[in-house]
Amino acid sequence: MQATVALLLLLASLLPAAVPLDEYRARRAAVRERLAKDKAVLVLFGATEAERGDLRSRFFQEPNFYYLTGWTDPGATLLLTPTAEYLFLPVPTEVNDRYTGKKLQPTDPAAPARTGVAQVLPAPKLEVTFYTAIESAPKLYGLIDFNRPDLLRRLAGDRKLDNAAPFLFPLRMRKSPAEISLLRESVDVTLDAHRAAWQRAAAGLFEYQIGATMVNVYSERGCERNAYPPIVGSGINSTVLHYAKNDRRMDAGEILLMDVGAECRMYAADITRTVPVNGKFTARQREIYEIVLAAQRAAIAAVKPGMTLAKTGEKSLYKIAYDVIEANGYGKYFTHGLGHHIGLEVHDPGPPETPLEAGMVITIEPGIYIPEESLGVRIEDMILVTPNGGEVLSKALPRDPEAVEKAMRHDRKP
Repeated sequence: MQATVALLLLLASLLPAAVPLDEYRARRAAVRERLAKDKAVLVLFGATEAERGDLRSRFFQEPNFYYLTGWTDPGATLLLTPTAEYLFLPVPTEVNDRYTGKKLQPTDPAAPARTGVAQVLPAPKLEVTFYTAIESAPKLYGLIDFNRPDLLRRLAGDRKLDNAAPFLFPLRMRKSPAEISLLRESVDVTLDAHRAAWQRAAAGLFEYQIGATMVNVYSERGCERNAYPPIVGSGINSTVLHYAKNDRRMDAGEILLMDVGAECRMYAADITRTVPVNGKFTARQREIYEIVLAAQRAAIAAVKPGMTLAKTGEKSLYKIAYDVIEANGYGKYFTHGLGHHIGLEVHDPGPPETPLEAGMVITIEPGIYIPEESLGVRIEDMILVTPNGGEVLSKALPRDPEAVEKAMRHDRKP
């Protein structure tokens, strides 16, 4: 028993530290500075169980609410004013506790310490507190495009209601050291999932079997869910960008594209590798693969502050990758953008035109898709933008075609 406890403590010590409550306080303080400037208040609704959880899936918090609070229970609301912050929690009932477990009582004296918010109140007190606060700060901010817009408009009445996204989303784009540590965890678990898939891939198996192998790896590691539906496409399915049926049987001589990522402790990974089903690329597969790899390498080498993911402009990473692919005659087969920001969501806020800054985490994922040949190749890695360039967070998973083939030979079970 003592040995088991010691092992659990050791494993816990190896996990990256969660984001501390002080960091959430600092994020809210940054928002309150904007509110003071604009004489405004912000109302942000956490998700309800009906919105982000049902009989088929567990509850997951709305990411913007989580970013400012770290609170994972459903039904909460955050009210920020220039000088104060309030967290409103549902009043638990015996029936709800019986079905979903005990929740924190908003009147519990320990609630401020547990949540990190100085004033924790029962949910029914939201409106009276809001109307008192807005008397001295007559403008209301909210995420009006998707975060309870009807309720926001009712609260606003005839007051000005404006969108908080322009100042909230940029905060999410720059990751803190704690967030980067959590992203590294999600990446490392995802790489193990890809390695397990390489070990199992073989003609005669179904795509869903490979997907199940990958999901099992990060489920066993305590990751809560897929960052997005696994894409496991063989043959013609490798040319379908968001293919997710995963129901085809793989054949020898085909390519297998796996775009699969874990979400661990709310932070997402997004990694793609394309491998030969039987462990060795054909000449044609390798030709296309090496063009895609060259395009990715060129783009990654150019990552640095000031560059963009936009398709045009002097600082465009997309154009760098596209030019490599077009120079080889396959420009028309590169049919999507080069990458996106990633963090609490697999597609985190971040317009492609926004210049990159140190601390941002993006994907770089060029691809060539030739349906008439049932041949699609995509290679995707996660990149941390540093002051002088970019760090490939997923570099431990081979990309060089010889290294891929060698790893598949080494990993395969007899």
